[in-house]
Amino acid sequence: MTGRERFLAACRCRTVDRPPIWLMRQAGRALPEYRALRQRYSFLDLVRTPELAAEVTLQPVRRFGFDAAILFSDILVANEGLGQGYRFRDEGGIAMDFAVKSARDLERLEVARVRERLAYLPAAVRCVREGLGDQTALLGFAGAPWTLANFALEGGSAEVWERAKRLWFEEPALYEALLERLTRAVTEVLRMQIEAGVDAVQVFDSLAGELPAGTYAEAGLPWLQEVVRSVAGRVPVIVFARGYHGDWSRLIGPGVSVVGVDWQVELPEVAARLPAAVGVQGNLDPFLLTLGPAVVRSEAGRLLGVMGGRPGWIFNLGHGVPPAARLDSMEALVQTVREFAGTVSADRLSS
Repeated sequence: MTGRERFLAACRCRTVDRPPIWLMRQAGRALPEYRALRQRYSFLDLVRTPELAAEVTLQPVRRFGFDAAILFSDILVANEGLGQGYRFRDEGGIAMDFAVKSARDLERLEVARVRERLAYLPAAVRCVREGLGDQTALLGFAGAPWTLANFALEGGSAEVWERAKRLWFEEPALYEALLERLTRAVTEVLRMQIEAGVDAVQVFDSLAGELPAGTYAEAGLPWLQEVVRSVAGRVPVIVFARGYHGDWSRLIGPGVSVVGVDWQVELPEVAARLPAAVGVQGNLDPFLLTLGPAVVRSEAGRLLGVMGGRPGWIFNLGHGVPPAARLDSMEALVQTVREFAGTVSADRLSS
């Protein structure tokens, strides 16, 4: 079974010889080959140049042989597609070209030009697809409307995310109008990637934990579910709401194939609450990759021990790869998951 076949089987909750491996976004940024590129090109250059985006996407697959690759891109390309560009501040963090502060600002967001502005995105997918062949799955992704609304309203990164919450309570009509435009843009971003050849897509609601679970169910989740419904049935859809630890069944709307889980909860407990037909992805603490291989092997082994028999489990970190991740620890992680298959097979033969 190829990595691509293994990944897609897990998304459909079929038993596979071992859980497929991929490490969410940013798996490449700990690699020396990526850092060499960054000395020559800015992050946005890499995102917006299809050949460079493809090269960065393929680097971790070449080194570690993951079962799935995720397109090198950024969640804020949806905002860029609407006409709200972004850049990286010299002091760190993101700055949007402007903040949405009024209905007049909202009118500057043009859904009709998303495909035109983001033509580099499907071009990058096609480059990666050619490089991967049929052995490795390719995932596309997008940010969820709630998370993107926070960046749009704050004008970039913020120490405290409050403008979206304030707008939700105080100006619900303007809030809904903004979320509707973002939802349409995110849907277009995902459709472009699907049309270009990705095998599955993931929607990241990275700021879901900024709201209490009950409020998120009203202020963020409906738009995430609308995005999923808009692309459901074409490829498997993974949803990841970082920091959401409420009623997990709420995340499983029509079209959701897999639920991603962050590292702050016990994965077996979450998996037990999900329907058998829904896959689960996660959730090793990313921090562990900054420690030595022995710690990584131990913690990964523990997770494999309690989750390895669950059909539809995709081994992953509970969030992105940290910049300080150690290569030897990443290698130890991949080796541990691969060795798990041989151990399980031997146990079955001896029993």
